[in-house]
Amino acid sequence: MVLTESVDGVLPRDIIEPLSAEDVAATLASAAKQRASLVIRGGGTKLGWGRTPASVDILLSTKRLNALVAHEHADLTATVQAGARLDDVNRALARHGQWLPIESAFDDSTIGGAIATNDSGPLRHRYGTPRDLLIGIRLALTDGRLIKAGGNVVKNVAGYDIGRLVSGSHGSLAAVVSATFKLMPLPGASTTLVATCQRSDALVTALAAITNSQLEASAVEVVSGFSRTYQLILKFESTPGALGAHVRQARALIDNATFDEVSSQSEIDLWREHIRALWTSHGIVIKFAWLPASLGAVLAFIDDVRGSVADVELIGRAAIGSGLLRVDADTRVQRNIVERLRSRADVFRHVVVLRADAQFKQQIDVWGPLGDAGSLGASVKRALDPNGILNAGRGPV
Repeated sequence: MVLTESVDGVLPRDIIEPLSAEDVAATLASAAKQRASLVIRGGGTKLGWGRTPASVDILLSTKRLNALVAHEHADLTATVQAGARLDDVNRALARHGQWLPIESAFDDSTIGGAIATNDSGPLRHRYGTPRDLLIGIRLALTDGRLIKAGGNVVKNVAGYDIGRLVSGSHGSLAAVVSATFKLMPLPGASTTLVATCQRSDALVTALAAITNSQLEASAVEVVSGFSRTYQLILKFESTPGALGAHVRQARALIDNATFDEVSSQSEIDLWREHIRALWTSHGIVIKFAWLPASLGAVLAFIDDVRGSVADVELIGRAAIGSGLLRVDADTRVQRNIVERLRSRADVFRHVVVLRADAQFKQQIDVWGPLGDAGSLGASVKRALDPNGILNAGRGPV
């Protein structure tokens, strides 16, 4: 096989494409015996996330494990193999009026990658993260075992929730071979209201008015870009007859803003662009969390950074307190901004650099200090991957 697939610029020694869960388990066991570093690849959309590996012996691709194993329509559950693309899964589910509300900025994102990164989009506000939708999982371990946790029904409570443990572990603990999710009915209709404010305090006030009301939005997004305006983007999903009332109520609650309402294909295009905006532009991308009540302080920080950096953009889950910051500047300025974010633990939490070039990664740990969570994660890593072969030192553990 010609090796052209790199892991953050590092070519693997070998690429293996297992045909079954048993093949995955056997590959992991063989790698562990040889102490060969192994990285798991789904759609390859996030291979640049994490630390740059010193070397990669094996790249294990899940591309052949791409089946929709079971779809229990009445129970609103589906079991899917790890290599299945999110878009393909939702096309199949849509034939029965259902869907898995996991969003991705990347067309080739897979089920396994969604679990490994626990990455989510604007609809997290209503539906949660992949971890929240996961009800069962099948994993391959480095000792060659295949294990199952959870179940195939939403009310399952049996056993330790190892699915939540591996969600967000970036493939550092085990290999996901299949997963069972709870599904949602496709919404009858949707519309989006964009409120644009000229001042950050007007947006903070608008957010408080929305979150303290009886309105049930599916997405509540904050955007602060180089245009020096502040946007609150609200998505409503309901019956066609109820949408108008939701929009009118939202408009009445928000002062000092101009409004645009978007629906139909224009709405689809808006959200596609919104989700992909940071990833199609230059610069490092930083993920961080904040307490929702601290949004004013977050926007003040962005304004301060914008004063010295021409190209900076924030997109986030306003009511949850989670967002992405893109900074296009020289490496020194980018590093300084990350350090400033991490120094303000009173406002910013879990500051992680998702995208950066090799030069930047040589100067700063993309994961940052992990504290007690890092110690606990390291203990779990030693238990599940005692030889430390998985993810080649790229992940948080």
